[in-house]
Amino acid sequence: MAAPLACTRFSDNYELKEELGKGAFSVVRRCVQKSTGLEFAAKIINTKKLSARDFQKLEREARICRKLQHPNIVRLHDSIQEENFHYLVFDLVTGGELFEDIVAREFYSEADASHCIQQILESVNHCHQNGVVHRDLKPENLLLASKAKGAAVKLADFGLAIEVQGEQQAWFGFAGTPGYLSPEVLKKEPYGKPVDIWACGVILYILLVGYPPFWDEDQHRLYAQIKAGAYDYPSPEWDTVTPEAKNLINQMLTVNPSKRITAAEALKHPWICQRERVASVVHRQETVDCLKKFNARRKLKGAILTTMLATRNFSKCGGGRSIVVKKGDGSQVKESTDSSTTLEDDDVKEDKKGVVDRSSTVIAKDAEEIRIVCPEKPLSQLSTNSQTSARRQEIIKMTEQLIEAINTGDFEAYTKICDPHLTAFEPEAMGNLVEGMDFHKFYFDNVLGKNCKAVNTTILNPHVHLLGDDAACIAYVRLTQYMDKHGQAHTHQSEESRVWHKKDNKWQNVHFHRSGGTGGAAFGFSAHK
Repeated sequence: MAAPLACTRFSDNYELKEELGKGAFSVVRRCVQKSTGLEFAAKIINTKKLSARDFQKLEREARICRKLQHPNIVRLHDSIQEENFHYLVFDLVTGGELFEDIVAREFYSEADASHCIQQILESVNHCHQNGVVHRDLKPENLLLASKAKGAAVKLADFGLAIEVQGEQQAWFGFAGTPGYLSPEVLKKEPYGKPVDIWACGVILYILLVGYPPFWDEDQHRLYAQIKAGAYDYPSPEWDTVTPEAKNLINQMLTVNPSKRITAAEALKHPWICQRERVASVVHRQETVDCLKKFNARRKLKGAILTTMLATRNFSKCGGGRSIVVKKGDGSQVKESTDSSTTLEDDDVKEDKKGVVDRSSTVIAKDAEEIRIVCPEKPLSQLSTNSQTSARRQEIIKMTEQLIEAINTGDFEAYTKICDPHLTAFEPEAMGNLVEGMDFHKFYFDNVLGKNCKAVNTTILNPHVHLLGDDAACIAYVRLTQYMDKHGQAHTHQSEESRVWHKKDNKWQNVHFHRSGGTGGAAFGFSAHK
């Protein structure tokens, strides 16, 4: 790895190209090394926006990545600090997510799953040998080096990784992703390298049947399942899985971390090292079908975060579209029902909206990456080739109709447009995820249409992301002009994102996030004016 000189400027050695991804404090762009012509991915962090704690995390991530050099790990090649920006130069990983590649294959067997988990275990073993615990092993962080057949699996995103001494066990804070958290972390007990093996067990379970071993819409029940190690192998999908595969999962998902198999031991398991003799080679179409649905739910959640991040910059853009109308252990993010949102104690304290910077995933692909709070609900497979202008306009129109119902105080119309289990993040909920209609009904009964004589709403820069045939999300800045009961004119601005799901040929709003405005402005204008 190149050792950056203190006086080196990024532009002296690299030429920046197109953007590959964006996070809350950083952007990832393709770059070309001038001396060799080789392509890399540069993660560019705006250090002016970082707190002292964030800067420490950045230095920790860079320090950890420097010492990890393995064919199954996204490698850090260079680290350059300038006055207002820090540049991390990684492998350019172009093959997309492992789980997305699997569903596109013509053939997928238990033996293929064995080869996948072997590469993951190789990366984890290298981490553990170098005193590093990843703490956030999950499908989103398992990438492919290229689109070539048989491309290597690469472990990415060491933003939550920590350094440990030997087999040290200590309380390093609550960090990870709910569906992949180990029992010892949930119990707030000392932990170490075994937490990564537990996550590998969850991943292997999904690789074999396409759905996770632990799942519940209620996060408290989900955590109870995990702490008890309460999973099973239901028929008929598990009937065709070999006993050796189940044995490896059982050793990985052992509740007692001291008895859990290690990465080095798992690599010597017959199902891994004697794959040709032990693992089944029968095509698992049911697994592929289930995995498609599993991936679709993750994409939906990703789009929500994409819109949440996008709204941060909309107020700087010009143009608009107008409609005129006549009249969760006490920590907010931890109470999420989502099983794929990454959590960390320090991040929770500093960012109550749950926005997570995903730009450390160095990957060139079309679909945006995400981690966001949203209830897991079974959705039909989402197509990716129906992004038409007409559908975008349909989503904008439905959003306009919903806002009209709000402005006129028409709760009946509002309930027809929204899913009964609508989830929402908004300032009035004090950072909590609210589910259902009762919270919103209060404002219809006591505020909307009662204190204002006239209302005019302007939607600025609506951005619509289509997620197949039956799901979409929209992000926009909403300006609301209104006259209060004293005849005074006011303007209120909020940044909003809404997720829509089509059920029985009818669009319904299933989730929204709103920021901006305070006190009684639940639907875009103040109740106290």
